[in-house]
Amino acid sequence: MQIIRPIQQSDFAALKQISVEAGHGFTSLPQCDDQLSKRIESAELAVDENQDIQQNGSYLFVLEDTETQTILGTTGIEAAVGHDSPLYHYRISQNRIGSKLLGVNRTVNTLSVCNDYHGASEICTLFLRKEFRKGSAGRLLSKIRFLFMAQHPQRFSQTIIAEMRGISDENGQSPFWHWLQEHFFDIDFATAVHLVGTGEKHFIAELMPAYPIYLSLLSQEAQAVVAKPHDNTIPALRLLQQEGFQHKGYIDLFDAGPTVEAQLSDINSVKNSIVARVNIVAVESDNAMMVCNTLVKDFRATYTANVVYDSKTQVLSIDPEVAKHLLLNNNDEVRFVAV
Repeated sequence: MQIIRPIQQSDFAALKQISVEAGHGFTSLPQCDDQLSKRIESAELAVDENQDIQQNGSYLFVLEDTETQTILGTTGIEAAVGHDSPLYHYRISQNRIGSKLLGVNRTVNTLSVCNDYHGASEICTLFLRKEFRKGSAGRLLSKIRFLFMAQHPQRFSQTIIAEMRGISDENGQSPFWHWLQEHFFDIDFATAVHLVGTGEKHFIAELMPAYPIYLSLLSQEAQAVVAKPHDNTIPALRLLQQEGFQHKGYIDLFDAGPTVEAQLSDINSVKNSIVARVNIVAVESDNAMMVCNTLVKDFRATYTANVVYDSKTQVLSIDPEVAKHLLLNNNDEVRFVAV
């Protein structure tokens, strides 16, 4: 059975392996032992129910096969970005230029550095290991964050964003960064990504162009990847679009990948999720659902067909084996959404 749960220090080796498999451009999991360990510490603190609610909590969950105890992937939420250090983006804007004398009137696109998403919550760090990319695992990793936020909305912003990985080649080289490097920087893409992943962002404010850049002045290779997701990221982007996320003109500073956004209350899995009481009983059904308990530190979630919901009594009948892995007793509350 596949279960989502909060990460813990014993998962360090698995998280390190995931960071290696994720490769270049996956800035939220840098290949640095100290940073990975700090990421786990921050995640453990975020779900510590003895602490005051932290609206800047850094949540990280793992998907575990309970039979083999193998970690299949990760998924995370940053409750409020831009507090400790700015979250920079390029904003794509349209500008009208023209001359009555010459009869010229046209629209040009510009890129401007901004910090417009200050305080937003960010879903991040979604990675499913290649050998497990089948069935419902990827969908579970993506959607379960919305059930957690729906259950604990006081911990998060109403604006939810997701930065989608942009295009880079098999050697980790980004056409967009190559143009920036040639004109403004003297470091390669992998070094820039590593610095950002380890929290060193000062060079952005120091070296990024202070004035808008005309998009048409970029190389053809750089223009071609603006707001385009990496091939490995396209399935994740499609899932978010199905949830109601939209691209509103913001792109990553380094690889030009699109950032998409939605309001928490408008996300489909949030709007359509239901809270019900539990009845633990043998169940057979063809109606697959994503189900989670209502806890924080002991949060558990899964994808299962062994549940049946009675809308009249508002009771979710759930198989004993599923209930055991979700740490549920009779009459406990759960949140679920049909898939």
